[in-house]
Amino acid sequence: MLHPKRRIRPAPLAKGSADVADLIDTYYNAYNAARLREACQTFARMIDSGATIGVSIAGALTPAGLSSVLVPLMQAGFVDYLSSTGANLYHDLHFDLGLPLYRGMPEVASGAHDVALRKDGIIRVYDVLFPADVLYKTDEWVYRVLQAPEFGKRMSGSELHHLIGKYALETARKTGVDKPSLLAVAHDLDLPVWVASPGDSTIGLNLSAISTAHPDRGPHLDPGADVMEMSALVLDAKRAKGGLSGVVIFGGGAPKNFLLQTEPQLQEILGVSEKGHDYFIQITDARPDTGGLSGATPAEAVSWGKIDPEKLPDTVVCYVDSTVAMPLIASYVLARCKRRKPRRLYKRIPEMVDALRGEYRKTEMYARYWGRPEKAAAQGGPKPKSAKRRTAPKRTRS
Repeated sequence: MLHPKRRIRPAPLAKGSADVADLIDTYYNAYNAARLREACQTFARMIDSGATIGVSIAGALTPAGLSSVLVPLMQAGFVDYLSSTGANLYHDLHFDLGLPLYRGMPEVASGAHDVALRKDGIIRVYDVLFPADVLYKTDEWVYRVLQAPEFGKRMSGSELHHLIGKYALETARKTGVDKPSLLAVAHDLDLPVWVASPGDSTIGLNLSAISTAHPDRGPHLDPGADVMEMSALVLDAKRAKGGLSGVVIFGGGAPKNFLLQTEPQLQEILGVSEKGHDYFIQITDARPDTGGLSGATPAEAVSWGKIDPEKLPDTVVCYVDSTVAMPLIASYVLARCKRRKPRRLYKRIPEMVDALRGEYRKTEMYARYWGRPEKAAAQGGPKPKSAKRRTAPKRTRS
């Protein structure tokens, strides 16, 4: 089953295709083909407008080799920050280490061979196969990296992933791979990466193993800092002259909500004046009528303050598998759009957080809980106040 000719290691999508872009513009005229065309065109407008662009990825995309599509978008300046599952980041490290993943035969996806696969020490992700040893070697690498001195403290997820990316980039260069992982390239570009549920991945399992061995030893993740940092980034994007914020969502789940909840955090929790993201593209196979966040539409997101209601014409939902849509969308924008200079937003996080704190301390919501800043300073610092909200707080779905 693990034949060398079926190994998954696609070359990076170095350039777009004008022929693919023309095909989409000309023949994708109805139904979900039309939605895919609109997604391509909206992403191109988002890029050309100068918007700050966040991308979320859910589902097993990196085992399918799709970081070879995402990495060129990052390097072209078309992705400014990333919200991901921990699993996508973890499985992409296999490629930095030169470890093999393989395309399975169609009959493997049925599950009929799973008992035999278990006996043979082979892991299956639908129709992607790899030896269990791939996991063991990656776990060894992750565990060793997390024991490095710079991890021995409390930190945000963006710092954790930036540091892991440093070691991943060094490893990829030693291994000689054609395309380093998402974390490696994100480190090189100072592109911030967040994971909404850090414990829900094998990186999180290795973090837990270190904590089990020595509870006082880092890294200790600060989820509040993650929310604060991404909210500060979005506010910075919107406060810039002519500032625009766009989101491109592949799949749904926690990465989608983490990307979108920045606006309710700013408006609802912190009381900062804001309207919502300006562009919204989602590629999903989830239905909206089951009530799950993965299928929630941009119109519904307006009711939560996540999307600017005046910008609904710049929103698209395309019901198609991300593994089909992502290469087509990437080829389209790489062909149609000029490269942008990397914004290196990771380096600006402290500055953006300071700006967010400054705005928050001017709001009525801050005064409700902490008092007026000038009064608190006279009394030796802010102290929590006992007060009720004027309205019942909303909660973002997860």
